[in-house]
Amino acid sequence: MLVVCIAPAVPTQHLLTPGGTLLPAVPTRWELPSPPPSALRVRFNWLHPVVVQILYNRGLVEPDEVAEFFGQFVPDDDPFAMRGIPEAVEYLRRAIRQRTPIAVYGDFDADGVTATVLMVQTLRAFGADVMPYIPHRVDEGYGLNNEALAWLHRQGIQLVLTVDCGIRAVEEVQFARSLGLEIIVSDHHSLGPTLPPAHAVINPRHPQSSYPFKHFAGVGVAYKLAQALLREEEREPCARQPVVLGEERLLDLVALGTVADIMPLRGENRRLVQKGLEQLNRGVRPGVRALARKAHVELGQIDATAIGFRLAPRLNAAGRLDTAAIAYDLLMAPDDATAEPIAADLDRWNKERQRLTEEAYRWAILELGQDPPDHALFVGREDLNPGIVGLVASRLKDTYYRPALVVELGDVEVRGSARSIPEFHITRALDRCADLLVRYGGHAAAAGFTVRRELLPQLRRRLNAIAAEQLDPEDRAHKLAIDAVVCLRDLDWALLGKLRELEPTGSENPPALLAVPDLLVRSYRKVGSNGDHLKLKLTDGYLTFDAIAFGRGDLADAMPMRVDVACRLDENQYQGRRSLQLVIEDIKPAGRGIPSTYRF
Repeated sequence: MLVVCIAPAVPTQHLLTPGGTLLPAVPTRWELPSPPPSALRVRFNWLHPVVVQILYNRGLVEPDEVAEFFGQFVPDDDPFAMRGIPEAVEYLRRAIRQRTPIAVYGDFDADGVTATVLMVQTLRAFGADVMPYIPHRVDEGYGLNNEALAWLHRQGIQLVLTVDCGIRAVEEVQFARSLGLEIIVSDHHSLGPTLPPAHAVINPRHPQSSYPFKHFAGVGVAYKLAQALLREEEREPCARQPVVLGEERLLDLVALGTVADIMPLRGENRRLVQKGLEQLNRGVRPGVRALARKAHVELGQIDATAIGFRLAPRLNAAGRLDTAAIAYDLLMAPDDATAEPIAADLDRWNKERQRLTEEAYRWAILELGQDPPDHALFVGREDLNPGIVGLVASRLKDTYYRPALVVELGDVEVRGSARSIPEFHITRALDRCADLLVRYGGHAAAAGFTVRRELLPQLRRRLNAIAAEQLDPEDRAHKLAIDAVVCLRDLDWALLGKLRELEPTGSENPPALLAVPDLLVRSYRKVGSNGDHLKLKLTDGYLTFDAIAFGRGDLADAMPMRVDVACRLDENQYQGRRSLQLVIEDIKPAGRGIPSTYRF
């Protein structure tokens, strides 16, 4: 049983456009969990009941799954079980022995940059003759392109290894082979109808891959290839020099790229990110130390949230507005003196990225107006910076809760990014428009594409028809997946400690979202320099908790006396004192979020 409650937040939240237009609020849907079977509670009676509920919500019900989640059981991680890795290792080892010039061809986002650094670092540890190549977002666009491949060939490159790209580059791989290049594709994006004719193709999503975990980032796939090379070297050395690189030395890069690309923090990803966070917090990489200083993150305090909101945006900023080579240089920096000025450059690019994104977003909501007629949103203009189109699409998707596509209009071709809601797999939708597209690729929630300008209206009509076919009106609601309904007396330091054992949290393993019914609002006031936030005291008549609602100062205009709250349990530190507080995600009038008939 899944209990669903749909009601607007209180008061109805509107977005004020620069022209003074109010955008209609998207309703918020609380999805309340079904209680776990009593047999499951008995099976895991050593766990806190709220933790059992959370694991049940996330489909973790078998002892081996739970043991793996908490690091008590590590399944076999033989990289050679992943389709394409045995062949790739054979080609790379031969290239290492023969000093064949190799290019690692990456992508310009944080996942692609970390994957490029990981493979270059690994191959150089073997003494390989290797160079990086990351295409320029504006000049070249995403993925393999023939001009770059021809240039690499002229430089004497004989083997090209792609990371985080290439799985749909059928024609480009054919062109590379026509030049005499050997090519290995490693990628994690959705497969197209035809695989590229590479000498080896590595993708965990391939149906013939026997590797049990399928949801790596591009850097995760690169790590499995590096892991295979290192393990094969232990068995039968081929390197021109002693290899002193250990697998664990690469995990800081895996953590950065995996979290930045919003990959599920479940299964092997969770384990790799946990270990990678340990590496990041030791500060062994000068570039990470410098980046953390610029982002005001202390070593020892780097977690998945710090990566997602502080470090990754800075790594991504260079590839969005200039060249991702800057981010590559930072992560490869040999010392602090080299890393510091590069980190400063990335920080400046990130501030410029924020300014341009806000400006373009405000333009876009004016273009779309109060009630866009389309099921999928389309906006574009000729002077739109291609580096921010994905960010603007993401903000529009969140504002209207619809699939959003934002494009830069070129004279001949249009390049765009798409961001989608969970109910609509955007790359599968683009699959149905493949005859209109020059190239495209991505996964369920995000995609990039190129289309000839004269075909853009046709693409818009077809995608809207697909969205109308697949999306019900009830899908037009933000969803808050409540992990557990609790009383105030359930919220204590012991529970907070247990919830922290769920970390690292992120995609498909979010921080625990708790719902507390029927609380009396004892007091509330706006806080922050502009009154943007709301500070509250909430009580059940016996216990009183401080609460904060970030960015919801508007709630002060019409606050009910009694409320249901969806919140996260957190620790507040102020003047050396520690206290528990509720970080509020949503507020509804009592009974509107949690019906009185709900039993917990």
